[in-house]
Amino acid sequence: MPAWPWGSLTGRGLNMTITTTTLGKGVSQLAFDEGWLEQVHVNLPGANRRAQEILAGRSLKKQWQVAWQLRAVTLIDLTTLSGDDGPSNVRRLCCKAKRPVRQDLLDALGLSHKELTVAAVCVYPSRVADAVGTLKSIGCDIPVASVATGFPSGQTGLWSRLDEIRQAVAAGAKEIDIVVNRTLVLSAKWNELYQELRTCRQACGEAHMKTILAVGELGSLTNVYRASLVAMMAGSDFIKTSTGKETVNATFPAGVVMTRAIWEYYQRTGFKVGFKPAGGIRTAKDALCWLTLIAEELGIEWLQPELFRLGASSLLLDIERQIFTHVTGRYAAAQDFAMA
Repeated sequence: MPAWPWGSLTGRGLNMTITTTTLGKGVSQLAFDEGWLEQVHVNLPGANRRAQEILAGRSLKKQWQVAWQLRAVTLIDLTTLSGDDGPSNVRRLCCKAKRPVRQDLLDALGLSHKELTVAAVCVYPSRVADAVGTLKSIGCDIPVASVATGFPSGQTGLWSRLDEIRQAVAAGAKEIDIVVNRTLVLSAKWNELYQELRTCRQACGEAHMKTILAVGELGSLTNVYRASLVAMMAGSDFIKTSTGKETVNATFPAGVVMTRAIWEYYQRTGFKVGFKPAGGIRTAKDALCWLTLIAEELGIEWLQPELFRLGASSLLLDIERQIFTHVTGRYAAAQDFAMA
C-alpha cells in the first residue's frame, strides 16, 4: 500500500496584510468591498475549458485509486435530508459515519490501525439532538452539521432564518449550512447580502458557517464568483455549491470559479476558506474528480476536513463497493453491505 497522497505545500501565493475582524475561533471577516466585486468578470468558455482540462488530466489506478477513495471517505459530510427523517434512520446514519468502510476491507489493506470516519453528519435542525445523542452514545466525536435558514429555498424572513440557526446551535450542531438569499444576488444587492450573511455568522457563534450559493440559480458564473467573495468577506468558513435540491447542482465550471475566488481571497488576506461541492456526487469517480480539482486549483493542503468537504448521501456506498472489488477481485452483491 503506498503512502496516502496528502501532505502540505508551501510557497503558493502571497499573503497580504489586510485588517480583519475575528469572529470566534478561526473566523475572519472583512469590511464590505464593492470595488473588489466590480473588478470580477468570469470568462465562461475559459472556465469550461479549465474544468475539462482537470477532468481529462488525471487517471488513478489500483492501490493509488483506493488511497484517494479512502481519503474521500474522510471528507464526506454524510447527509440525510428527507421529509421522513426520524430518530431511527439518523441513528443508522451516525453508526455508518463512525464505521464507513467494513473492517475486513481495512484489514486487507493493512489499515487496521487507522481510525477512519467521515468528516461530519448533516441533518435537519429538528434531528440535530438525535444525531448528537447517538454519536455520543457510540463514542464518536465527529461533528454534527445542520442545514438552516429556510433550506433549501431560503424564502423565509430573516428573523426566522436566524432563529433556525440558533436552535440548531443550541441542540449541539457544530457546523451550520446556510443558504444565500438568491434574490439579493440576482438583483446585485451585494451590500445587503453581506449584511445578512454577517448577521448569520454572528448567530452561528462558535459553530462553523458553510454558505450555500445554489450556483444553478444565480444566473451567471460572474455572480457565482461575486457571491463567493461576499460570503467570505462576511466570515464564512466554507462556501458550498448547492443544496442538492436544485435542478443544477455542483458543476465543475462552478467549482473552478469558486476555488479561484477562494485562492484570490487567500492571497489577499492569508485566510483559508473551505470548499464544499454538494448535489449529484454519487460515485467514487465523481469524488476523485472533485479531489483532483482541489489539488490542481488550491493544492494538496486543502484536501483535509478543515478545508474541503463532499456533501453526499449515496457516495459512500459506491466507494465501499469499489474498495471491495479491489480487495476481493469480484463485484459486490447488494447484500454485501449495509446501506451507506
